[in-house]
Amino acid sequence: MTFSLVVRDGERFGIVAGSSSPAVAARVAHLRPGVGAAASQNVTDPTLGTSLLEGLADHGDAERALAGVTGAARNAKSIAYRQLTVVGRSGPGFAYSGSHTLGTYASATAEGAVAAGNMLCGEHIPGVLLDAYSAAPGELEERLVTALQAAVAAGGEEGPVHSAGLAVVADVDWRVTDLRVDWADDPVDRLAGLLAVWLPQRDDYVRRGLDPASAPSYGVPGDR
Repeated sequence: MTFSLVVRDGERFGIVAGSSSPAVAARVAHLRPGVGAAASQNVTDPTLGTSLLEGLADHGDAERALAGVTGAARNAKSIAYRQLTVVGRSGPGFAYSGSHTLGTYASATAEGAVAAGNMLCGEHIPGVLLDAYSAAPGELEERLVTALQAAVAAGGEEGPVHSAGLAVVADVDWRVTDLRVDWADDPVDRLAGLLAVWLPQRDDYVRRGLDPASAPSYGVPGDR
């Protein structure tokens, strides 16, 4: 039902995800500037993503943060239904898939990256995500979308993908990129199209937030 990739790129963190269900990124993607990123998927409980980030903020250890969430008494009755991934400021990514994870599921980890999915066409999909991301050129956002496109081309989920999302945090206290296609027949291609519009303007919008007096104009009627 969902496949995702969570990565660290220098001081930036990013997530990309696709799903047969609507609005996947609204539930799955969790990021905090300077701290890390996490995905909470498969019969999703978004609070688990928040808990993973709180653990990272407390001690910075991704493996320990994951163990803290999966081993917490408050989650004991439901954790078997969850699939979680997390990346911190250093080290590899980590993944957990409970015994009730749906369909064919798998995960793959690397230094600063982790991919996972459920209801997959095959266990190879997380590896495809990691490999395509590692080989792709361009900005972090472009590499994440390229990875998602490669995963879809390799079979993706068992069913059709209807939603996709991309989020990145950097050195400001908000998501510098936050793009979603919440329901479409071709959400990954549409996400790539949105990124092509957004990326040339991304840094200008950061400047508008930090120093509006020196920021470039919007280029619309009535704007300076």
